[in-house]
Amino acid sequence: MTTSNDRAVVLASGGMDSATAAYEAQARGYDELYLLHTSYGQNTEQREFECARALADHVDAADFCHVETSHLQQIGGSSLTDDEMDVAEADTDSDEIPSSYVPFRNANLLSMAVSYAEANDCTAVFIGAHSEDFSGYPDCRPAFFEAFQQVVDVGTKPDTDISLVAPFVEWSKTDIAERGLELGVAYEDTWSCYRSDEPACGACDACAFRLQSFQTLGEKDPIEYEQRPDYSD
Repeated sequence: MTTSNDRAVVLASGGMDSATAAYEAQARGYDELYLLHTSYGQNTEQREFECARALADHVDAADFCHVETSHLQQIGGSSLTDDEMDVAEADTDSDEIPSSYVPFRNANLLSMAVSYAEANDCTAVFIGAHSEDFSGYPDCRPAFFEAFQQVVDVGTKPDTDISLVAPFVEWSKTDIAERGLELGVAYEDTWSCYRSDEPACGACDACAFRLQSFQTLGEKDPIEYEQRPDYSD
């Protein structure tokens, strides 16, 4: 099999990190992007799907693949998928694994992304995980991605060469927002809130980190919020 060095899969969650990762992939010379979006029963799955689809249009994606992964909801264990669990209030200083952690989700998503990449002769899979993720989510840590790269190398065909790329793994959310603004990312078509489709709550961890990044940069987040607390340092 001949792979194409300008093709990459991007895990597109609908959020600002994965949107920035898609633009970053283009900036690195990957002109043909294959976007993979999954709905797994998360609270805001419809809005996330709409944003991921909009991203595909913004980057003129070569393909957009939407996969239902309801087994993650059936397995449970996360406030994003279990109606009996409340999404916690924001605590940007906590190092504890939050209730929003979906058990081993990234391994599930990356497995599908690698399958998608191998089927389409892509040479890279981009994921938008960053340093503030891995402080709470074990499947966002650099060691996890390094280990998963070994799985990719061993578990694909001998002539397949796919690199797992987490360009922001050592970056803060603010670093990502700054890079995205440089690249012209359409942040108005991204969604981060764990609780609501419209407007964003402004009070969960995802909203807090997002608002904090824009506030630190002195920029206004273009999406609507129920409340906009000041999270700047």
